[in-house]
Amino acid sequence: MNICFYGSGSRKIDEIYTDKAYELGCKLAKEGHTLVFGGGDTGMMGACAKGVHDNDGTSIGIAPEWMRNFEPLCENCSEFIYVDSMDERKQKFFDNSDAFIISPGGIGTLDEFFQIITLKKLKQHDKEIIIFNIDHFFDKMLEMIDEMDEKGFLYKQEDLFKIANSIDEIFMIL
Repeated sequence: MNICFYGSGSRKIDEIYTDKAYELGCKLAKEGHTLVFGGGDTGMMGACAKGVHDNDGTSIGIAPEWMRNFEPLCENCSEFIYVDSMDERKQKFFDNSDAFIISPGGIGTLDEFFQIITLKKLKQHDKEIIIFNIDHFFDKMLEMIDEMDEKGFLYKQEDLFKIANSIDEIFMIL
């Protein structure tokens, strides 16, 4: 299965997050899954990719060439797809993935998450979406989504995404 991993490329994040991303990458490789990711060599993306590569796994990095101006790109990918824009990048994530794992990240990660969940809500796909809630990172966002539902701003569907607090939970869902 090709599994898309969304997460931060920041070098400033706590090791609790990158350690879990690395561990997830190790498990993805050992289970024979292919990592599809933003191609970054740092932060959550880099840690997950390193776990995959350290266990002889397969990865597909996807990014515009100009991303090198913001972060180093992973040199160890089995395949690297260069695109012209962030929109094209997200489309390639969608086209090349069977499931999505959203890990802690910033604005870019939230953009990717909300796009993929919106497409699922609009019945453009039925792929699994899993929020990897490391150290309760997403609790406040999940509370906000619940409040939006309670106040009538959205029609929440229970099957749009699942929440996993551990790697074992992720693989139970997959």
